[in-house]
Amino acid sequence: MYKKILIIGSPGSGKSHFARKIAEKTGLELIPLDTVFWQPNWVETPLDEFREKIKQLTEKDEWIMEGNYSNSLDIRFPASDLVIFLDINRFTCIRGVLSRHGKPRPDMPENCVETFNREFIDFLRYVYNFPKKQKKKLMNIISTDPEKPVIIVKTRKEADALAENFLNITEDLK
Repeated sequence: MYKKILIIGSPGSGKSHFARKIAEKTGLELIPLDTVFWQPNWVETPLDEFREKIKQLTEKDEWIMEGNYSNSLDIRFPASDLVIFLDINRFTCIRGVLSRHGKPRPDMPENCVETFNREFIDFLRYVYNFPKKQKKKLMNIISTDPEKPVIIVKTRKEADALAENFLNITEDLK
C-alpha cells in the first residue's frame, strides 16, 4: 500500500471529499493543506513558516496531503510515493466552489467561510483559468519523475470509483 499520497487539482475539483474517502479506506493521516496554510479569519501563514511546516509533515511515515499550494510542491512531490491529480472540468470545479460558498468546511480553520466579495470573484477567475495556467505547472512537476505513479482522474464519477476501489486499484499499480 502507498503510504505518502499527494492529491492535487483545481479548487472545487473535490480534493477534500476524495481525500477523506481515501483516508477512511487506508487509515492514513489526512493533512488538508488549507488547515496548514490558513489561520483563523483568513490569515495566511508566512511562506517560510508554511514551507517549514510542510517539510516536517512530509517527514512523517504515512500521510495523505490534499491541496495544491505550488509554493511547496518542490517539497511534497519528491516525498510522495503516489500522486493523484483530479483534472476535473473547470465548470464542474466552479460549481463545486459555488456549492460550498458561505458554508463552514471541515478542511478549513475557524472563521474561514467564503463570502461574496472581490477576493471571491478573483478566486472564481483562478478556478476558471486553472486548466490553462496551473495545470501545465503541475504536469511539469509530475514529469520530473517519470517513475512515480500518477493517477489522473477526469471526472467526479471516476474519482468516486477510485475512492471506492482504492486499495484494489493501487495494489495493481505496484
